[in-house]
Amino acid sequence: MQNTAAHGSWPSPVTAALAAADDGRPDHVAAVGDEVWWTAPRPAEGGRRTLVRRRADGTEETLLPAPWNVRNRVLEYGGRPWAAAERPAGGPLVVFGHFPDQRLYAHEPDAGPGAEPRPLTPVSGLGGGLRWTDPVLVPERGEVWCVLEEFTGPAPTDVRRVLAAVPLDGSAADDRAAVRELSDGRHHFVTGPRISPDGRRAVWLGWDHPRMPWDGTEAVLAEITADGTLAGARTVAGGPEESVPQADWDAAGRLLFAGDRSGWWNLYRAEVAADGTLGPVTALCPREEEFAGPLWQTGLTWFKALETGPVAVLHGRGDAVLGILDPDTGTLVDAPGPWTVWTATLAVHGTRVLGVAAAAHRRHEVVELDTRTGRTRVIGSPHTDRVDPAHYPEPVVRTFTGPGGRDIHAHVHPPRHPTAGGPAGELPPYVIRAHGGPTGHSALVLDLETAYFTSRGIGVAEVNYGGSTGYGRAYRERLRGEWGVVDVEDCAAVATALAAEGTADPARLAIRGGSAGGWTSAASLVRTDVYACGTIIYPVLDLTGWSDETHDFESRYLDGLIGRLDEVPERYAERSPIEHVDRITAPFLLLQGLDDVICPPAQAERFLARAAGRGVPHAYLAFPGEGHGFRHADTMIRALEAELALYARVFGFERPDVPALELRT
Repeated sequence: MQNTAAHGSWPSPVTAALAAADDGRPDHVAAVGDEVWWTAPRPAEGGRRTLVRRRADGTEETLLPAPWNVRNRVLEYGGRPWAAAERPAGGPLVVFGHFPDQRLYAHEPDAGPGAEPRPLTPVSGLGGGLRWTDPVLVPERGEVWCVLEEFTGPAPTDVRRVLAAVPLDGSAADDRAAVRELSDGRHHFVTGPRISPDGRRAVWLGWDHPRMPWDGTEAVLAEITADGTLAGARTVAGGPEESVPQADWDAAGRLLFAGDRSGWWNLYRAEVAADGTLGPVTALCPREEEFAGPLWQTGLTWFKALETGPVAVLHGRGDAVLGILDPDTGTLVDAPGPWTVWTATLAVHGTRVLGVAAAAHRRHEVVELDTRTGRTRVIGSPHTDRVDPAHYPEPVVRTFTGPGGRDIHAHVHPPRHPTAGGPAGELPPYVIRAHGGPTGHSALVLDLETAYFTSRGIGVAEVNYGGSTGYGRAYRERLRGEWGVVDVEDCAAVATALAAEGTADPARLAIRGGSAGGWTSAASLVRTDVYACGTIIYPVLDLTGWSDETHDFESRYLDGLIGRLDEVPERYAERSPIEHVDRITAPFLLLQGLDDVICPPAQAERFLARAAGRGVPHAYLAFPGEGHGFRHADTMIRALEAELALYARVFGFERPDVPALELRT
């Protein structure tokens, strides 16, 4: 029996606490002997990430209890934080980064009661200190090879990055000089090394300002000498106009890499001769699909070769699925199962492929594919329905038409409830979500934050606006020089189309996003009158100031998104929401982490100072201890309830179950 109630006021078991508890996903999967390990979120434990161990008998345990936090800050977005290897005696050895001090630690979990991690690297008080990522154990040399990010001064851009060898005996724990530097510093940014099966060569990626890694990167190949140094480093793939987001080896010692020379990230292979020269490069499965993605973190893995010859690949348009590729014939067979989205954390062990996958009605799980039998199964973080799935939205993948007839990809999540419906003739309000990045992608996976709104009668549309990944290089380069224009226009086009077709109430549309999505939200309130309100989360608001305030990785990002500041200063002023606060007439909610070094709180504070006294209702919630991306359960609960309270107040429905939001003008 349907109960009629205003959209937005429907009762729902999807609480903010439930959505917060469900936040995050397993990541950084690897095989350790016959076991499978991965990192997992703990929102209720201060947002830390732990390391989970699944033994060969299927039992699962948390390997590192609180306060250990397996995460690093390299590039500020972090990278692969751990590596482990099974030893002939004494059990596995794991090396991991600990977030609070950014040191590398070694741990022997089977060493007996009282065994604690021991530090391998020193602490530096200079600038952002010493940071380490993408570790590779080299036990025959008694070292772990990784990326060292070292600050040389107090400014966010006073930083250098090299490949480094850290001794496993702890001799560098208080001695920076005991760390061996491996690479020659030819690139400002580097990823961790991938060592060939015979141990003779290493390949890694490098790039330099002003390029971002999805603009152009280089795969660098070097010989590993008898004394453990890297010699003869040379570029073998990629360049200023080709993005290579991953390079690795197959079991026969051939180089594999993903590159977008065709306009799509496809997979390539080349023989490496005895003298180190590269043979002809062959496209293994040329398609207008993506076989890789944007390199926001070091250590992302979209493909992995099995010992038997096939290559496990992630591929697709929009979202990526797992397939097994025969590199000699180009035959590609997708893994069976209900999962429609796989994340870039593939691993292999024997004939098994390990990864993390999800779907529209399934949260992220650790999944294993046995290539001998073709069977898949969940082996970790299994999905369970926290509420009746009838409260989940039934999303629709759609392509809208934008200005000039361009395609705009989006996922539309209509309101859905098993026993509630809106009054006859009442159209539901809709929230338009702009993802972060902006070189990013909204994947079609179960998200209880989305269900939090749809189960209450509020629709959600996630827009993969021009500039998003998953649709080829030309689609993501639509945003080149056009940030604040194309993204704003595409979101508005989706919103107005939903209203025009009678899906959404044209008077009750909201825009919402975090990081680059926060920018798009604020810019949308400045540049359009489509929205009745907006939620702006840890945003960029002042382009000129942000270039000097943000971290090194993105400090030249605006060269591509806007143009060089010294060449188009007027464009920076024209696009910045902070310069046009007087154009905002819709109420807004601004959410900010006070420890954010990517979009610092100074941006929000300057924006609010200009908004004060202009008569536009707004609220500001700032969260101590939170950085770029909220991780603490209490923060996520407060933020989600505040967002709902804003919509209740503006859209005119009752929500007595959430704290009222105090708006000031």
